[in-house]
Amino acid sequence: MEACDAWESRWVQSEAKSDYGKFVLTAGKFYGCAKKDKGIQTSQDARFYAISSKFPEPFSNKDKNLVIQFTVKHEQGIDCGGGYLKVFDCSVNQKKLDGDSPYLVMFGPDICGPMTRKVHVIFSYKGKNLLTKKSISCMDDKYTHLYTLVVKPDNTYEVYVDAEKKESGELEGDWDFLPPKKIKDPEAKKPEDWDDRRTIDDPDDKKPDDWEKPEHIPDPDATKPEDWDDEMDGEWEPPMIDNPEYKGEWKPRQIDNPNYKGEWIHPMIDNPDYSPDSNLYLREEVCALGLDLWQVKSGTIFDNFLVSDDPEEALRVGKEMLEETKKGEKEMHDAQEEEEKKKRDAESKASKENENEDEDDEEEDEALDDDAADKHDEL
Repeated sequence: MEACDAWESRWVQSEAKSDYGKFVLTAGKFYGCAKKDKGIQTSQDARFYAISSKFPEPFSNKDKNLVIQFTVKHEQGIDCGGGYLKVFDCSVNQKKLDGDSPYLVMFGPDICGPMTRKVHVIFSYKGKNLLTKKSISCMDDKYTHLYTLVVKPDNTYEVYVDAEKKESGELEGDWDFLPPKKIKDPEAKKPEDWDDRRTIDDPDDKKPDDWEKPEHIPDPDATKPEDWDDEMDGEWEPPMIDNPEYKGEWKPRQIDNPNYKGEWIHPMIDNPDYSPDSNLYLREEVCALGLDLWQVKSGTIFDNFLVSDDPEEALRVGKEMLEETKKGEKEMHDAQEEEEKKKRDAESKASKENENEDEDDEEEDEALDDDAADKHDEL
């Protein structure tokens, strides 16, 4: 990201809403390099944000990898807000960009409370936005983190966080692009004589004759109060207590079912609606990327956007950048924390000294009052 206002000429602010939050260019409160680490930061709390940038030329990833990579720094200690980006085709209207604008890919972290801390990977396919079936955790501290998505022409994918692989697999298996290859045979029915009970009641087991006992009985130790008046209070009845001989509902013991056939498994058949698609990975027209999100507490910095077809180079460059940036961030942040601690300690010490001085003054005043009282008594 440029360390000047040139970024504003490449990014278009949506006008779909009049109260979108404003992005500002900054390296934040702590950084590795004041110039290199400048990114665009959300600056207003409880706002929607919508900004986008078009590539110089549209491109297709036909027969090539598609790599989407960028960094996110939640230096505000985010409680609820998006940190993801969206990739668009050339139909996107940048001035009217909003949450309903169609996109090709949505990728990046999303945090809201303790339960939602995940990396979104959403693909648009035939008019539907498909969420991954996998759970991918995101980072939630205050430092810069690198997010990388790799989509390959063999219809596989990889997700990296800080250049470490967090998830991978097949597009068809981890998203509902296509209906299932196999379905349950609608003509198949479980045979009526199919016994799937693993155990049954023992037919030879009989309930003992003395089993039936009431659950509650009158308390044998209770006596009618001396002041009980049958005419006024009605007929006295002893209170009920749990019956120690009560055994509960009788159930016959269980034995192995000699007719048990196991669980009936519904036969599967080829799904007539299934048709393979070798181009699940393909995005014919990649034209722009954008940030369309909501944040309760602002302060997130987005930077180091990269879209390419070389995952190895992207990860190499990203890892080198990240190591240098995070080292500087941590050193500066730790120094700031130490300085804040010293300041708090000094303020606490000064406050205690003031309290002690006030106590000394009060004691001196009390002593003077006592002296004056003694002299008055002498007179």
